[in-house]
Amino acid sequence: MLRIGVIGQSGAVSTEIYALAEEVGKEIAARGAILLTGGTNGIMEAVSKGAKTAGGLVVGILPGDHLDAANSYVDIPITTGLSYDYRSLILVHSSDAIIMIGGENGTLGELSTAYLNCKPIVVIEPSGGWAARVRSIAYDGLYLDTRRTVKLDFAHTAKDALDLIQAKIKACTQPVPAEGQ
Repeated sequence: MLRIGVIGQSGAVSTEIYALAEEVGKEIAARGAILLTGGTNGIMEAVSKGAKTAGGLVVGILPGDHLDAANSYVDIPITTGLSYDYRSLILVHSSDAIIMIGGENGTLGELSTAYLNCKPIVVIEPSGGWAARVRSIAYDGLYLDTRRTVKLDFAHTAKDALDLIQAKIKACTQPVPAEGQ
């Protein structure tokens, strides 16, 4: 089963961005994927709410050791005993692909970790924060460094983001034809 990590800032977000994140969660659930987030508030809560209301499975990778840090839409809270930065490593490494919504400094670190670990990444540009700015600082508007490890994809809607993720995952899992075929 496909595991999609969603990264984005905690804390207060605008009603428009909250609705967009909720729609991403609904799309993830509708496609039968598991949602992984940092499990707390802000973007994480919105996307979790969307997935949960659409019948999806929500996993929260939490900082610290307290289950009560999880938002009310998390089905499986995983306490890590780690700070926010280090729990983000678990989130990224446990995901098959990453969707970035908005984001502040912590989200930028998660994006970099996903890039360094060759995870398919889709950035939803109209969500503000770093998601709205990353293309302007990326090499050729598509890469985080000159190695061109992973091409960043950009979307404007939840549906487009999930279409891109599924296409990238499908391309990565296509069987290699036997020699001579």
